[in-house]
Amino acid sequence: MEITERFLNYVSFDTQSSEETNTTPSTEKQRVFAQHLKEELIKEGLQDVELDELGYLYATLPSNTDKKVPTIGFIAHMDTSPDASGANVRPRIVKNYDGGDIVLNDSLITSPTKFPELLDHVGEDLIITDGTTLLGADDKAGIAEIVQAMVYLLQHPEIKHGKIRVGFNPDEEIGLGAHHFDVEKFGCDFAYTMDGSEVGEIEFENFNAASAKITINGCSVHPGYAKEKMVNAVRIATELVGMLPADETPETTEGYEGFFHLTNISGTVEKAQLSFIIRDHDREYFESRKSEMTEAVEAINDKYGNIAMLELKDQYYNMREKIEDKMYIIDIAKQAIAQTGAVPKVKAIRGGTDGAQLSFMGLPCPNIFAGGLNFHGPHEFCPVQSLEKAMMTIVNICQIAEQKLGI
Repeated sequence: MEITERFLNYVSFDTQSSEETNTTPSTEKQRVFAQHLKEELIKEGLQDVELDELGYLYATLPSNTDKKVPTIGFIAHMDTSPDASGANVRPRIVKNYDGGDIVLNDSLITSPTKFPELLDHVGEDLIITDGTTLLGADDKAGIAEIVQAMVYLLQHPEIKHGKIRVGFNPDEEIGLGAHHFDVEKFGCDFAYTMDGSEVGEIEFENFNAASAKITINGCSVHPGYAKEKMVNAVRIATELVGMLPADETPETTEGYEGFFHLTNISGTVEKAQLSFIIRDHDREYFESRKSEMTEAVEAINDKYGNIAMLELKDQYYNMREKIEDKMYIIDIAKQAIAQTGAVPKVKAIRGGTDGAQLSFMGLPCPNIFAGGLNFHGPHEFCPVQSLEKAMMTIVNICQIAEQKLGI
C-alpha cells in the first residue's frame, strides 16, 4: 500500500474527540480506529503491538544493526478536532495544482487570495475536502507517515537502524493526548511527534500556558433604587477585562509575543464568569502575566470588597527547557529533512503540543511537519508530496541516528 492510499483509508474513519464525555478515549469511535491500526501494524510486521484499555497504541520495529543505538519514538494522535465534522470525509485529489481557485462544492471555494500558502504547492497533487468536513490530516497524515516509514524500513533491510517505537494516542485535540501516555513502557531515549504543518518545519519551542477562571459575585437591586446598593457583576467583569493590556491579545500578537485571551464572558448583575488563557514563550514573562492577572483581580476586590474569585492553573510549559541541552535531536531532524530536498525551518509553536507534555514527563519530544495545512476546517488540504517527504524524513532520522549515535 502506498502512502496516499493509506492516508485516504485513515481519513475515512471518524475520530472526532469530545470535551463533554469525561472518558478516555473521549469518543468510542477513536477506539474503533485504534483497533484497525493495531491489526494493520501486526499485518505489516511490527512487533510488541499493544492497544491498552485507554486507547493508546504502541508497537516496535526491532533494531537491525549490531551497534548500540538509542531507542527512538515516533508519535501521532488519532483524534480530529471538535471544531468541524470528521464524519463521512470525502476527499479528492487535485492533480498538478495550477495556482488557481479550488472549487470544493457549489458554495465553497478555497482560494489562494485567502489562503496564499496554496501557492507554495503549485505543480503538486493536493488532497482536499468536499467542503462539508475537515480532512483529518491533523493528524492522520502523521499516522500514515509513521506507518509507511516502518513498512519502508522493513522492505529495505539495507538501511540500518536501532530499535524504533511507534505510539498513537487519542484526545490530543482536547489537550489530553499525553495524560495517559506510558512513557516508561514506551522506553525511548527521545521521540518526535509528527504533528506539524508545512514541509520542513521543526518545532521545539511552544508556549507556556495557563488558564484563568474568574467568578464575580454581584448584588442585584432594582435599578431605580440601586445607588450605593447594586453591585453589577457583569459590568465589573468588563472593567476587569479593561485592566489587561489591549495590545496583548491573540489578534495583536505574533511570533514569540505572548498574550491574554478572553475565551468566554457571561453573566448577569448577580453573577459573572470570565475565562482566559494566558500564553508566553518566555517563562519569566509567563510568570509575570499570571501575576498581572492576579493583581487585576485583587484590584477589583480592593475596590468592591472581595467579590471576585480567581482559579489560576498551569497547563503546560515550553519544551525548550527540556531539549536545549540535547540539541543533537534537532540536528538529526534538520539533516533528515534536508536529505529529502526540503529546507529545514525551525519555528516556535504559538500553541501547545503533546510533545511539550511528554518532554516534561521525561521524554524529549520535538515536533516535525506532517504536511497538512489549514487544519480544523473544510479548507484543509495536504499535498501528496508533503506526505512523502515527511515519511522519508522519518526513515532518514532512523538511519542518521544509527550512523551518528550508534556505538
